[in-house]
Amino acid sequence: MSVGHGGLYHSQSPEGFFMGASGLKIVIPRSPIQAKGLLLSSIRDPNPVIFMEPKILYRSAVEQVPIDDFELPLGNAEVLTTGSDLTLLTWGTPVYHCEAAIHMLTSPPPSLEPLIPASLRSAKIELIDLRSVLPWDVETVTESVRRTGRLVIVHEAGLTAGVGAEISAEVQKRCFLRLNAPVRRVTGWE
Repeated sequence: MSVGHGGLYHSQSPEGFFMGASGLKIVIPRSPIQAKGLLLSSIRDPNPVIFMEPKILYRSAVEQVPIDDFELPLGNAEVLTTGSDLTLLTWGTPVYHCEAAIHMLTSPPPSLEPLIPASLRSAKIELIDLRSVLPWDVETVTESVRRTGRLVIVHEAGLTAGVGAEISAEVQKRCFLRLNAPVRRVTGWE
């Protein structure tokens, strides 16, 4: 029995429910520093902002958060690693999974080494943390996809009718002739 630990919410990613609400902003930080800067921006924004905090921030993310007042702009993505072969777009908790996957791809453990072709190990992957899913940073994402020709969107919510679907549709519309492959989504369970 769950009491006071969010048991009934543990597998929900409700950001998709709010995507159609005009004027609403949705922010999902990946770390304590991001949380502070984005929260201060959210509080000071004249529009309504839904601030979703991944539970991992409370349980495993450890950072020295500055005491000083600072803001991170809403609607601006952050490029965490630059690349030329693939754009990997994510936000919130999956940022850590994507970083681990990139590391495993470039330096696979001995048990996985035979399964990963040598040609893939040298792939240059651009990792982008969206930070704000509404409004999302269309320019940063489309500029990256035009350079790499590929996009994989990773998020915790289900595949159907979520943030990833909206981003996928917009990127395919804006970058169709530059895509070398269809946009792919890696998501949570339906």
